[in-house]
Amino acid sequence: MMTRFTHILTLLILLGFFLKSQGQSQPDPHFSQFYANQLYLNPALAGSNVCPRLSMSYRNQWPSLPNNFVSYSAAFDMYIPKISGGVGIYFLGDNAGDLINTNIISAMYSYRLQIGNWTHINFGLEASYIQTTLKWNNLIFGDMIDPNQGVVNPTSEVPPDNNSIAYPDFDAGIAFSYKGNIYGGVAVHHLTEPNNAFYDASTSKLYMKVTVHGGVFIDLTGSSIRDDNYGSFSISPNFLYMQQDNFHQLNVGLYVNKRPFIVGAWFRHNFENVDAIVPMIGLDWKGLKVGYSYDITLSNLKGTTGGAHEVSLGWQFNCMDQKRRRIKAINCPRF
Repeated sequence: MMTRFTHILTLLILLGFFLKSQGQSQPDPHFSQFYANQLYLNPALAGSNVCPRLSMSYRNQWPSLPNNFVSYSAAFDMYIPKISGGVGIYFLGDNAGDLINTNIISAMYSYRLQIGNWTHINFGLEASYIQTTLKWNNLIFGDMIDPNQGVVNPTSEVPPDNNSIAYPDFDAGIAFSYKGNIYGGVAVHHLTEPNNAFYDASTSKLYMKVTVHGGVFIDLTGSSIRDDNYGSFSISPNFLYMQQDNFHQLNVGLYVNKRPFIVGAWFRHNFENVDAIVPMIGLDWKGLKVGYSYDITLSNLKGTTGGAHEVSLGWQFNCMDQKRRRIKAINCPRF
């Protein structure tokens, strides 16, 4: 079994380096609870909840494999009336199979525009600093493997000029809410498509990523959906579409909110193949938000990877500023 796994891992690594040499890069890390990572989803959502908000997420993908993928994030945002918009800071750490580590620190601003009594629009801009480190000594190439003794030979592959690279990155987005129950947005990440190659003579673009998201709250009780009535009952069908170079992904699902409990499920498709079903359960109680989801793999990798576990934690602070309290939030799900 380990020989088979090593062979598969070697092929994946060689394929990754081939793609790098062709000027391509891998898709960005993703979270199944995408609305629990609103600042990562769309910079226009900075300050969308008006009052100060703290959120954190942890994702463990493919835990059954020795070299799994781990991502974690932390964010803080709030609306500031004096600048007519929201501000936010965001941190993302990603460990891809203990081979490539990426750290991102971002700052963003979103301008709030109200049209009439029912429509609210945010325009967001984001600047990021990205550092990526390659653990060259952890790589296994085909010429390092002896069929009888395992990994015992040195490799003839040329090591990179830089094991660590850093560069700026810029994003933009727009988000809206209509009548408090229809929501959506569009975000464009990596506007300048920076070079993230480890070899000086190579070019590997961090390709532009386009994200489209939206949904609707449907109240099933006849009361306000987003008030402090934790007995309210609502559902929220929603979708997320992402495109980055040749990578396409569509998430379609539904939240069921019977406060303080929230459950949901999504179907994820990568256009080339069916990817996963993602059930989720959460608690939203007096400002505290806790969510757990599990990716049930449906692709050819099912039964070998262990899916993905994801946990989100958030805290919604009370608004101390009276002006801020009178501003309506751009309503989005909390998970």
